[in-house]
Amino acid sequence: MPVDPSFWRGRRVLVTGHTGFKGAWLSTWLLALGADVRGLSVDVPTTPSLWELAALAGDVPTAWVDVRDPEATDRAVAEARPEVLVHMAAQPFVRRSFREPRETYATNVLGTVNVLEAVRAAGDVRVVVNVTSDKCYDNREQGRPFREDDPMGGHDPYSNSKGCAELVTDAYRRSYFAPDPDGPRLASGRAGNVIGGGDWGEDRLVPDMMRGALAGAPIRIRNPQAVRPWQHVLNPLGGYLELAQALWDDPDAAGGWNFGPDEGDARPVAHVVERVSAGWPEPLDWETDPGPHPHEAHLLLLDSRKARERLGWRPGWALDAGLDATVAWYAAHHAGEDARATTLAQIAAFERATG
Repeated sequence: MPVDPSFWRGRRVLVTGHTGFKGAWLSTWLLALGADVRGLSVDVPTTPSLWELAALAGDVPTAWVDVRDPEATDRAVAEARPEVLVHMAAQPFVRRSFREPRETYATNVLGTVNVLEAVRAAGDVRVVVNVTSDKCYDNREQGRPFREDDPMGGHDPYSNSKGCAELVTDAYRRSYFAPDPDGPRLASGRAGNVIGGGDWGEDRLVPDMMRGALAGAPIRIRNPQAVRPWQHVLNPLGGYLELAQALWDDPDAAGGWNFGPDEGDARPVAHVVERVSAGWPEPLDWETDPGPHPHEAHLLLLDSRKARERLGWRPGWALDAGLDATVAWYAAHHAGEDARATTLAQIAAFERATG
């Protein structure tokens, strides 16, 4: 089931967290598919941002709402009248969660409750995809990929909050949505360690490298041997769109879904650093940051057989192709090229790879 333009053309879609890195890529893709896209966000989270560089504000009507505010969230969802809602609004940073645990839980857990309550009240939402994280699982370093039925958990407040958001999603699905055959259909998408152009998030590997590259400054790298399921942002976004399509016709598509790369693309941090360094047109200087650092899992892998077998989903770009596209995006930005045009060109290339 590839992404189907005929499904999305004219479809009313609300994306929460649409001004963030993943949300801006998704909004751009939905616009290219012809969807009627609306957004809900508390602010633009970084400067610079893909949202602003791609000039999306003129094409995506925005409700400036904090999902921690239940009344404002209710009003925004009711006014948008979405047929499909993709919930991405979150506090997405592990290291910040150590500094700001209350904000992290309030946004990631109660924010999810508020969005789902707004869906219940709105009455005309058919499909909800709640985007969480591969870090939602209770990672006991067992050396195997996580499956969708593994226990939720998380060592740090961010990871734990995403596990809590998954439990909230499951409770709402079973208590409110599944018993009503004509009600909303709810699923969650789990992916993480995404890469792509236009990401300026804090304490993330590729954005840290690109900030250093663009400024001509040395780059400090944490945990070079840590293994992560790296993938280009378009891989899981395609999965979320395919999942929404499946939910529209099949209530049995509700539940949790992993969208991870091929097993061979779960690589150490050092591999990503070396590939980005090799692709950048100027020499990059980097060194290991000795820390101290908060706890981070050494090994994190996802088993995505469910999505492959039931949705027909597959990663469109392998890791090295995704890294090449990421470096090319930042190089185009550095050269002053139009960010929207660069983003759309990469979406079109990705669609050709998966069509």
